[in-house]
Amino acid sequence: MTAVLAAAALLLTAGCSSDEEAPPRKDAAASSAGAAAPSSPSGKAEETPPAKGSVTVVRTVATGLASPWGLAPVGDGDLLVSSRDEATITRIDGQTGKKTELGEVPGVAAEGEGGLLGIALSPDFASDHMIYAYFTSASDNRIVRMLYTERKPAGDQLGAPDTVFRGIPKGVVHNGGRIAFGPDRMLYAGTGESGDTGLSQDKESLGGKILRMTPDGEPAPGNPFPGSPVYSYGHRNVQGLAWDREQRLFASEFGQNTWDELNAVAPGDNYGWPEAEGHADEAGFHNPVAQWSTEDASPSGIAYAEGSVWMAGLRGERLWRIPLKGTEASAEPQAFLEGEYGRLRTVVAAGGDRLWLVTSNTDGRGDPEREDDRVLELRVS
Repeated sequence: MTAVLAAAALLLTAGCSSDEEAPPRKDAAASSAGAAAPSSPSGKAEETPPAKGSVTVVRTVATGLASPWGLAPVGDGDLLVSSRDEATITRIDGQTGKKTELGEVPGVAAEGEGGLLGIALSPDFASDHMIYAYFTSASDNRIVRMLYTERKPAGDQLGAPDTVFRGIPKGVVHNGGRIAFGPDRMLYAGTGESGDTGLSQDKESLGGKILRMTPDGEPAPGNPFPGSPVYSYGHRNVQGLAWDREQRLFASEFGQNTWDELNAVAPGDNYGWPEAEGHADEAGFHNPVAQWSTEDASPSGIAYAEGSVWMAGLRGERLWRIPLKGTEASAEPQAFLEGEYGRLRTVVAAGGDRLWLVTSNTDGRGDPEREDDRVLELRVS
């Protein structure tokens, strides 16, 4: 672990932290890099969205959030949000913006890019009331689940965490952290290589991967490597997971000095890091759907709506729209909200043409304004 932390610290001093410190590349414009598009799983013809879209900020849902990271809609219009540095989960009233703290998650060690990161609700949340959380502990990154009891007093509504998966490498940087239940009801997790680039190509390591597991943390049936939770590898630091209407998985990840990526994820495929960054056209490596200069993106959460993937940018301080035709970009990525709300951390589909968007200006790298951080409701096309 000391070696991993030392490597992470070296990366920071070298100027290649995953979302802020990479040296600018003025010649690296946003561009698409098509991967081969499989036929529609449903067998139906797919509609291609317009080349240009739109974004309207409908309202500010909540303000005054501290280092928000993960967001999970409860289903009645309310939202749960995790605080990376405070290790708390808070419920936001979707109508009034009132905040109620559920409680603090024990065992979180917030340092650098680590802390309480992604959250997700059990596929059976209506009956089992389980909240899943990915967090950095003193020894690793892990996934736990906690019983949410709303009738208890505020601050005491989270049960003791039950660890369902442990042993993901941790570091000062590149801790991954996004979790989501897929259409198959399996739990997916995006991990980082914790600053140790060799982990990404090591299929025995959990670092630099997308993992797929059962809700109990066992390797999911049908995984590409028998007995392993590894679903794809060769990633640097996966930050966003989303599925399109055909149940195809997309993921965003930080590049180093040159290219950030949006990838269409195929089971067992190798996404190249550290041998390839961005579109490499090398045998054995899966090219990204689209790529950006690190100063224009530093991508975090993604969501799918209205035929496009929507990607939140941290260093880029903008929301990207990537229209899709299958698993290819059907037009050049389009940027919205550039510089208007600062760093953007998480974006979640809210149904139809609506998205929830979470800012990230209180994480130590932003320039917070009086109401930061906040959750916005967007209308998109």
